[in-house]
Amino acid sequence: MQKNITNVSDTEQKLEVTLSAGEFTPEMDREIESARKNMQIKGFRKGHVPVAMIKKMMGPAIEAAVAEKLASKYFAEISEAENIRPASRAALEEFSFDNDRLIISLSYEIHPEFELKDFSNYSFVQDIYTISDEDVDREINLILKGHGTLVPVDGPSEAKDTIIADLVKLDASGNVMEDQKTENHHFNLEYLPENNPFHKSLIGRKAGENVTVDIEAKEEDEEAYRYEVAIKEVKRLELPELTDELVKEITRGKSESIEAFREDVREQFEQYFSNKSEQDLLESISSKLIEENPVPTPSAMVDSFENTLLENAKKQMGGKFPPGMNESEFRGSIRPNAEKHARWMLISQKIAETNKLEVNDDDIKVFAEKEAEKNPELKVEDIISTYTSAEFRDYITDTILKDKIYGIIKSSITINGESKPIPEHDNA
Repeated sequence: MQKNITNVSDTEQKLEVTLSAGEFTPEMDREIESARKNMQIKGFRKGHVPVAMIKKMMGPAIEAAVAEKLASKYFAEISEAENIRPASRAALEEFSFDNDRLIISLSYEIHPEFELKDFSNYSFVQDIYTISDEDVDREINLILKGHGTLVPVDGPSEAKDTIIADLVKLDASGNVMEDQKTENHHFNLEYLPENNPFHKSLIGRKAGENVTVDIEAKEEDEEAYRYEVAIKEVKRLELPELTDELVKEITRGKSESIEAFREDVREQFEQYFSNKSEQDLLESISSKLIEENPVPTPSAMVDSFENTLLENAKKQMGGKFPPGMNESEFRGSIRPNAEKHARWMLISQKIAETNKLEVNDDDIKVFAEKEAEKNPELKVEDIISTYTSAEFRDYITDTILKDKIYGIIKSSITINGESKPIPEHDNA
């Protein structure tokens, strides 16, 4: 066997393998014998068709099958011997049987070789969120809203009220559109933007009033139209009094007093924003390393991340894109993000290799013990059994390795904490 490896680019190689007759003939004989066993030709018993006839009828197909099998076999052997790190499956570009030789040409992508820039002088700011009593009060108020009651009011509507009305849509000429009538439509004024035509027209109105809402055309080829709105009810959310009994109901017995409930809400808040702080920091770190290390990315890796992002988007939309949404254009829009994911994978793998990071059973055990501390109802042994199963082991291993990689980075860089209040939109 002779081989010749050619570098096409930082992420592409070609491999030419030349095999002698002694190396490819056994596989050729096996293919012929396999075809012979299954071939049925009039005048010959099954399994007794002459070899010469099989070669004449199926020669090209047999040669292609032999080339495919031997390409796979020798590519695996050569990759291991030459320390090739494929980033894609090898594609058989061409093959030829010539003078008792089989010449196979393969193309494939590889993980690029690169040196990671020193990041020890990098500095990052980590947001440290402070939880105030007012933040806890607002969160509890949001929880109480979920247990409140809408009660009718006789006076004019306020910014947080709900208006129940019948709607009739009119075209630009003032004609009623019969198929555009709606009964008992609920307008929650709190969640309508202040510049929304319905919000502006319905605020301050009472039950029994009729309101006209004009909708302007947004595009030149669109027509303006209007709604006739007959207000039937104005309702206001009435919050229940926070009592120990209500706390027990809301928490299903987890908290038995108002004070315990407040502490639980604070703890959950602190945990949420602690996680947010950490994730934001890790995002900043990865973005910085990606920016500073423009590593060439194999297209197969980018394709894989692109497909993952695409499928995730479809799941969020109910399993498929809505009519009219162009999948090709969407792929183009997420391609840069997929490239960043691929680049970060290469960078993080480099850090793991440089620092000889690995994940063993002891690491999984420690990880499981930490998870058990968060969920006392779960047994450590059960968690370990799940994490070491074929279904979950790769995922858990990747998670632990990721933590180790970020641990190496964080131990080398400078991190400055900065106190910040909770963002309003996260506590609205």
